[in-house]
Parts: sequence; structure tokens; C-alpha cells
Amino acid sequence: MCAAQREKACVSRVQYRFVDYATLSYLTVVAVLVFAFGRGRTALWPYFVLAHAACALAIHLIIVAHARVPGSLVVDLLRHLYPILLYTPLYCETGMLNQMFVTGYLDEFLMRLDERLFGFQPWVALMDWFPCVAVSETLYLAYFLYYVMIAGVGVAFYVRDKSRLFHYVSVVSFVFYSCYLVFIFLPVAGPSVFWMEEGQFLLDNGLPQLSLTFPSEVRCGPFFQIMLFIYAHFETPGAAFPSSHVAVAICTLWFTWRYLPRVRLVHLAAVALLCVATVYCRYHYAVDTLAGAAAGVILTGFGEFLHGRFVPLEDRAGPRRSELGCGG
Repeated sequence: MCAAQREKACVSRVQYRFVDYATLSYLTVVAVLVFAFGRGRTALWPYFVLAHAACALAIHLIIVAHARVPGSLVVDLLRHLYPILLYTPLYCETGMLNQMFVTGYLDEFLMRLDERLFGFQPWVALMDWFPCVAVSETLYLAYFLYYVMIAGVGVAFYVRDKSRLFHYVSVVSFVFYSCYLVFIFLPVAGPSVFWMEEGQFLLDNGLPQLSLTFPSEVRCGPFFQIMLFIYAHFETPGAAFPSSHVAVAICTLWFTWRYLPRVRLVHLAAVALLCVATVYCRYHYAVDTLAGAAAGVILTGFGEFLHGRFVPLEDRAGPRRSELGCGG
């Protein structure tokens, strides 16, 4: 095939995929919500709308560049991995937008639901029952492994099969975006509001005025200190229900179980410990964790279904992209 024909074939393959539709849909929905309901709630609403529009335009340009410069490794990785760059800013954004529909936070309702389901507050009691440093550090490590799970599965797919990496990023992104949208409509601060200021943080919306302290055995652990630093600098208010840690961890487990059988049992154990850690370490109410587990199963399954529906026709049959000299 001559160079002109290859160029024409590559340019004609400017294709939106499932992850593009999911990302652009999320950006568009949130921008519309901010424009329609945020003008009386936040003075920054024009900047949110403009930022989302600019981000959508940048994504389109990346997709076009990928078709026009098929041999570039940097462009190829950016085209398939750009959603990862959005996870943190879009997560933090929810903390600035979650008062558009609800004033205050819904913690009191979830605390009462925990009490009704379990007869006590698991997020208060578990650490008091097991203040041993061996238990606390195991669970804080499990909570920290959330970040390792996301990156580790991605790196494994990058080394073994890049097509599975792009599939993985698509479904994980769908789970993230779905959780973020719930955070905007249902702001729940989570138990961390009671201890982020060394147990002196009080909520102003009718919640019990608790003053929590951590056992000295727990405080001395290195992973306790690591997670304290992460939450002090990167956590956003109102993003506790459902637990996105649990939902996304279950999504990563699905891909490990399906494609990386040698580590599936280790990963399963890590996810199980993480679910316990969300409550023991006082990051989530127990109902947050249960909702996160349900969300992880449902959203991963639905994301897989949608991903299959949006597989481009030429990826199902016909000449492969590499056969046309288009790379990626």
C-alpha cells in the first residue's frame, strides 16, 4: 500500500471508543448540571463549564492526532491512557460541586442506618476492639494497596498485552465516573471528618459531636502515617458513598481473575482486607462499603457490556490496524 493510501486509511480511522464516549458523556453531563443548577451555588460555575469544554476539545484533538500520527508511542499511550490523568482532578471537583442539590451532608442518615443494621457503629468499634499494631498495619497496608492494584494491573497488561490495558482503563474509568456522579448528588463526608483534625472536627448539620482518638499502638505504625498524609492532602469532602475504593478494587479484581490467574487469589485476599480496612481505619461507614461492593459488581458488569457494544467494527473483523501501517 502506498504512503498516500496508508495516510488516508489512518485518517479515516478517527474513531471514538467506549472510553471516549464515557469520558465525554461525564464531562458533558456535569457541565450541563453546573450550568443549570450551579449558578446560584458556586461563583466558580463558569470556570467549571469552560474547563469541561476545554477538556472535551483536548480529548477530541488527541483522538485525531492518534489517527494522523500512528507511529508515535507517546501519542498512542496518551490516546488510550488519558482518562488516568483525569481521575484525580475530577474526583477533587466533586467536593466543590456536591452542594448543588443537597445542603450539608447525609452522614447522619448513614450513621443511623449502620446502627439499625448492626446494632452499633462498626467504624467506631472495630479499631477499639482490635487496637493491635499488627492488625492495624495489615489493614492500613491493605487500604494503601488500592493504589497499587490500579497501577499494578495496568502495568501487567502493558507488559503482556496492550489491548487488554486499553480495555482495562475503559472499564475502570466507567466505574470511576459513575461513582463521581453519585458523589455530586449524594454528598457523604464519611467518618474521617471526625478525626482529620486530631479528633476535634465537628460537623455543623446535626451530627453527633464525636471526638475520636486513635490508640497509640495504631498511631505508631508507618502505614497509618502514610495514609494520614494522603488523606490530609488529597482527600475531597463528600466522596464517601459508595466507597469508590471498594468499587474500583473489585473492578481490578475482575480483570486479574480473568486474565492474570497466577495472582488472582493474592489479589482477592487484598481486596477482602481492603473492604474491612475501609471501616476499621475509619474512612467509611459500613453501608458505604456494602454499597461500594454492590457498585463494583454492577458497574464492572455493565461497563464490560458497554465496552463490548462499542468495539469498532474493524476490530471485530477485517484488516488489523497494524496491517495498514497505522500502529497502536
